[in-house]
Amino acid sequence: MEGLLSLWPFLAMFAIMWFLLIRPAQKRQKETKEMQSSLQRGDEVITIGGIHGSIEAVDEATVYLKVADGTTLRFDRQAVGRVNEKTA
Repeated sequence: MEGLLSLWPFLAMFAIMWFLLIRPAQKRQKETKEMQSSLQRGDEVITIGGIHGSIEAVDEATVYLKVADGTTLRFDRQAVGRVNEKTA
């Protein structure tokens, strides 16, 4: 019984770390993966490097972005950081 009571602080610290650090990070990672898998032509995106562009084509692992002056750049899907919300 005394051994179980001595483990209580470690279990409590693990539970606190789980709810404050690990769980939110997993949730963000899941949301990012869902966003990257739902990319489609015409979406305005920003890459993790800060490049703004419009998706011209998408395949399983690659995204083609149209940037200034009609230049098209090829990126991995994982390089897309976020999708710009279109303002009406």
